Amino acid sequence: MKQLAVTIALLFGVCLSANADIWKWVDAFGKTHFVDTMKPIYTWVDEYGKVHYADKPDHEDAVSVELVWLSTGTLDESEAQAEEPESGGYAYPGETAEDRAQREEAEAYYCKRATEIYDSYLNAPQLYRTGEDGKREYLSKKDAAATIAETKTKMNELCD
Repeated sequence: MKQLAVTIALLFGVCLSANADIWKWVDAFGKTHFVDTMKPIYTWVDEYGKVHYADKPDHEDAVSVELVWLSTGTLDESEAQAEEPESGGYAYPGETAEDRAQREEAEAYYCKRATEIYDSYLNAPQLYRTGEDGKREYLSKKDAAATIAETKTKMNELCD
């Protein structure tokens, strides 16, 4: 009887721990990945075009990925949802109507903000960064073009 109680408690604990916050991130080739942890993830593309991932920035070209909260649930549910055709804006697995409204409000805010930043870069006479000493460091035309391209990509991701 005691073993049965322990087994039920363990199974109940496993069921409870199966639901977690699910985060997504997109690699250099646009493939979406799902994780259930907030541990840092670093990625880079080698000289042969192969994408690498690690939990430490062990490569000189490694960049930290941006984890975006997706939903509460399991990795299997999130991956299955990603494989389904567009749902017409319906809720993610485990998402309530209130969660959906908050998510859509946040998505709209980030899209609007990214668009404002992109537009300001396009309309700026010259882009600059502020150095550690507080002085402006003007970007070259090449660096400014790269910054604008990165910002446009980010805007497109957020406004998708």
